[in-house]
Amino acid sequence: MNKLRNIACTVALCIIQVYVFAQDTNAKTEDPTDFMRSEGKLYVVMAVVVVILIGLFIYLINLDRKIKALEKKG
Repeated sequence: MNKLRNIACTVALCIIQVYVFAQDTNAKTEDPTDFMRSEGKLYVVMAVVVVILIGLFIYLINLDRKIKALEKKG
């Protein structure tokens, strides 16, 4: 039964892929990254992501220090 389900999922994903590639590529669409870059918003998004990652690293470093202190104490 599990093998049949895997085969069915594979076939379904292949059919979905055909529909995705069958879309009209001649229609003029603007790339979202070009829009965000032209408006200056892309840099804001990148800055927010960097700040979040730095915050996570600082949190993990502080958590590691606290755990080490508890291990030495106990």
